[in-house]
Amino acid sequence: MRRTTMSSAPTVVNASTFRGLAGAASADITPPAGIFARNWGAALHDAAEGIHRPLYARALALLANDERQLPLVLVAYDLAWWRTVEDEWALRSAVLTALDLPEERLILSPSHTHSGPCVCREDADKPGGEFIGPYLDLMAERVISACCEAIDEMQPATLDWRYGVCDVARNRDMQDPAADRMLCGFNPESPADNTLLVGRVTSVGSGTAIATIVTYACHPVTLAWDNKLISPDFIGELCSTVSEQTGGAPCLFLQGASGELAPSEVYTADTAVADRHGRAIGFAALSTLAAMSPPGQSLQYQGPVESGAP
Repeated sequence: MRRTTMSSAPTVVNASTFRGLAGAASADITPPAGIFARNWGAALHDAAEGIHRPLYARALALLANDERQLPLVLVAYDLAWWRTVEDEWALRSAVLTALDLPEERLILSPSHTHSGPCVCREDADKPGGEFIGPYLDLMAERVISACCEAIDEMQPATLDWRYGVCDVARNRDMQDPAADRMLCGFNPESPADNTLLVGRVTSVGSGTAIATIVTYACHPVTLAWDNKLISPDFIGELCSTVSEQTGGAPCLFLQGASGELAPSEVYTADTAVADRHGRAIGFAALSTLAAMSPPGQSLQYQGPVESGAP
């Protein structure tokens, strides 16, 4: 007979950090081929000549049970960086106005892919720069559409988190062997942060996945100056890999503090390398998901069972 003794002060592990309403949606924000996309000083071309993978904006709307007003909206999108406050604010203010949200209820998080288009309206006179303005206007429309859909799709949900590990990111602070300076190159002798954080948003009613959040610190510089294609870099295959195994639920990638972190194999035009990195991180995220307790369940200490080893 199995005997247990209830603890007077139980320890709970893996309790849900969020219970409330949640909804998610995606929108294609791929720019046209030919757009100005010179993100590398060593590049010999200015405009993108094609598309490796689509770029996406993925929106997650959350409203906690104790909140009776407005949702929190998180948008993870496949772009590099903003060069001007004005261009970033044009997108942010358009979303805030359309959703009637205060600034603190919206988070916009670019993936930092170095193979995205240049999104500075001041570059309109560059080769392919004529596409930038219309593209940013269209992008704003599609981001708003994804946010609205995510809010409309909100349903009772839980959000659970678990840490995992992934060794794709390696230290890239390398001492130049020929000069007194540092290089951005793989340094196998220095340690690297391998922390992976995965969030699982699950429907309370059906138990199905609503969204997955993958937070990882790794510079998306697989594709570099020789690459002439618009690409989300490894984030594209990462999100596809996770989404395919979670019933098509959007996967939101949040870039971590990756200043000194990048894959060991980088600076190539071979898109297969970027996809390989994405699958590796995606599989690590799926492994972390598989190790999580079922939604709404947690581990709780109840007491010892005397069986040789208590």
